[in-house]
Amino acid sequence: MSTSPTLLDFYQLREHPFGVTPDPRYLYFSPGHSEALASLLNGIETGRGFLSLVAEPGMGKTTLLFQLLQRWEGHVYSAFLFQTQCNSLELIRYLLNDLGLNSDGEDIVRMHSELNEFLFRQKLAGKQVVVFIDEAQNLSDTVLETVRLLSDFEATDKKLLQIVLAGQPELANRLSHPGLAQLRQRIAVQARLEALSPSEVVRYINHRLQVAGRSEPGLFTPGALELIAERSSGIPRLINNLCFRALSLGFAFQSEQITADAVRRAAGDLSLEQHAETDAVLHQQGAPQATRGVRQLWETCYRWFRGNLVRPRRFQVSLAALVLGSLAIFLTLHGRSGTAQPTPETSPIIASGAKAPELEPLLAWAVANKSDAMHGQEIPKAGSSQDLPVSFTYVIQPNDTLRNLCMSTVGQYDNAVLAQIRKLNPDLRDPDHLLVGQEIRFPLYPPK
Repeated sequence: MSTSPTLLDFYQLREHPFGVTPDPRYLYFSPGHSEALASLLNGIETGRGFLSLVAEPGMGKTTLLFQLLQRWEGHVYSAFLFQTQCNSLELIRYLLNDLGLNSDGEDIVRMHSELNEFLFRQKLAGKQVVVFIDEAQNLSDTVLETVRLLSDFEATDKKLLQIVLAGQPELANRLSHPGLAQLRQRIAVQARLEALSPSEVVRYINHRLQVAGRSEPGLFTPGALELIAERSSGIPRLINNLCFRALSLGFAFQSEQITADAVRRAAGDLSLEQHAETDAVLHQQGAPQATRGVRQLWETCYRWFRGNLVRPRRFQVSLAALVLGSLAIFLTLHGRSGTAQPTPETSPIIASGAKAPELEPLLAWAVANKSDAMHGQEIPKAGSSQDLPVSFTYVIQPNDTLRNLCMSTVGQYDNAVLAQIRKLNPDLRDPDHLLVGQEIRFPLYPPK
């Protein structure tokens, strides 16, 4: 008696690729995720004391923290605290309990003393102690002050305790309050995760399908992928939910490919159809294409403004954009004063005859490399063609292999990636035999 194929069998998968648990195997390293991981790894390795990771809900910060734990497994003592609705005494108890120490009693002084002795023992053994506090935006100001005092455990040469605060944007807002200035000043590394671009959404989906065992490309049609990027706004959790629902619908109708129609139905089931409703209203009202274009342009500009200007590390890029815009307005007005008014179909700057050739390389860079601005890199000077830094250094840990590291950093392992790694590491003689403690430079981006 034959049995009907399951969804996994039908789509040639070993396991479901769009689960909701923070599995480090499925972590896709977008440029933002790569930068955040590199910053946190370096901060822990150099003993910076306090580090923070801020991201919108669903961006994968918990998965990234698990990846950090996996990278340091066997080399650090770690505690992972999820219970952030607590007072100071409960926080210390949670910490001691997760470190395997005695957490009984009400004497917080005794618990501090026991923690201090434990930290010194680990220092003598050559191990660091790292505490991860997830959803830290829920901690009260009093508990945050208790966390700050934990950083006072130190030897003459280094901090005995590394603390990573992870939370939603509210955490960054809380830390900006004057009452928490001492804590904010101690945070040496401040990492952020941003929403994925449409092209990154495609790579994210393909990466998860590959990890789950799917070898054949094209499971999702181009139209379906485009719609997923639009409806999810580049948030990994929403991408997972959409893909999970779309796969279920596709299997129900025995569709070998997931089409845009299946994604549209899935978005409706998940109440992610707002964009579709807006488009339908505009179409029914006979709105001209220009109106829809203006709305899309406004949404794009707003997302860029929210994602770029609010981040201090992007200030240089934002300032450059402002200067370029001001120059464009000036050149337009200047051109109009001495030439005929341009027609609506003509670009004002071109019509005025103001080419500003010295600005063209900078403007071209700003348009073509918006994503690079995420990393706080300097804007190249006019006429410069020098490549921006696109790599980070990683210290090899036991059981690391180049294949696994490449898959977790750039999402692929092929001749193009190997060529990129050899270029970054000219002294790397044998990629198949990595030494513990060896420093390897990895690219932040997959080769084009």
